Amino acid sequence: MFVGITEVAGEFRNPFMRAIGRLGEMAWTQWDELRHAAAVIGTVLYVGVRPRSWVRTVRNMLARQVLAIGVEPLGFVCGVAVFVGISVVVQLSFWVGAAGQSQLLGPLLVAVVARELGPVLTNIVVIVRSSSAMATELAVLKINGDVHALEAQGSDPFLYLVMPRVLGVAVSTFCLTIIFILVAFASGYVFAAWVGKGSGDLLLFTDTVSSAVRPNDVFSILAKSILPALFAGASCCIGGLGVGGSVTEIPRATQRALTRSVAGLFVISAVVSLLTYL
Repeated sequence: MFVGITEVAGEFRNPFMRAIGRLGEMAWTQWDELRHAAAVIGTVLYVGVRPRSWVRTVRNMLARQVLAIGVEPLGFVCGVAVFVGISVVVQLSFWVGAAGQSQLLGPLLVAVVARELGPVLTNIVVIVRSSSAMATELAVLKINGDVHALEAQGSDPFLYLVMPRVLGVAVSTFCLTIIFILVAFASGYVFAAWVGKGSGDLLLFTDTVSSAVRPNDVFSILAKSILPALFAGASCCIGGLGVGGSVTEIPRATQRALTRSVAGLFVISAVVSLLTYL
C-alpha cells in the first residue's frame, strides 16, 4: 500500500518538478538576454560619447540608419497619427465638453496621446518595420563573413555595425514620437473644428495642451520613446550577430529579436508609467 502511495506521489512530483525546471530555465534565459542587452546598451552609450569613435564611416552609417528608420516611414507614422487624432482627440474634446469638464481636456490629451499612445505606437511601427530588417541584415553580414573581414582589417565590428544602428533606432524613434504627437494634436483639432465638436480657437487649444504638460510628462515621453528603442536596437543586433553559419537560422533569430523587442517595449512602458504616477 505504501509502495503504491509513493509511486503515485512520485508520478505527481515528476511533472511538477519538470514544469518548475522549465520555468526556471526560461526565467534564467530571459535574465541572461536582458543582461546581454543591457551590456550592449551601456557599451553603446559609453563608446558613443567618445569623439574619436565618430570616424567618417561611423557617421555615414548613423546617417543611413536615421534615413532608413526615421525618414522613410514618416508618411506611415503621420497617417497613424491622423487616425489617432481623429479618433481620440475628437472624442475627448466632445465628451469633456458634454460633461462640462473642459478644464480636463489638456491633461487628458497629454496623458493619453503624448504620454501613452505616441511613444508606444511609434515604437511598434519602428520595431515591425525596421528592426526586423536590421536583424536580417546583420545576420546576412555574419553568415557572409563580413564581420570577420572587419576584424581582419583591424576595425571594430561593434563600432561599425552595432553602435550606429542602436543609436539610429533611438534617435529616429524619439523624433518620430514628437512628430506623431504634433500631428495627432493638429489633426484632432482640425477635424473637431470641422465637425463642430471643438472650440475652433487654435490659440485656446494650444494653450490648453501646453499648459497641461508637466515635468513628469516630459520624462515619460523621453523614457518611453528612447529606452524601448535602445532595447529593440540592442536585441536585434544581438539576434542578427548571434546566428551561426546557416541561412535557415535567420528567420528564427529575427522572430526572437522582434518578440524580445515588443515584450521589452511593454515592460519598459509599464515600469515608466508606474514611476511617473507614483
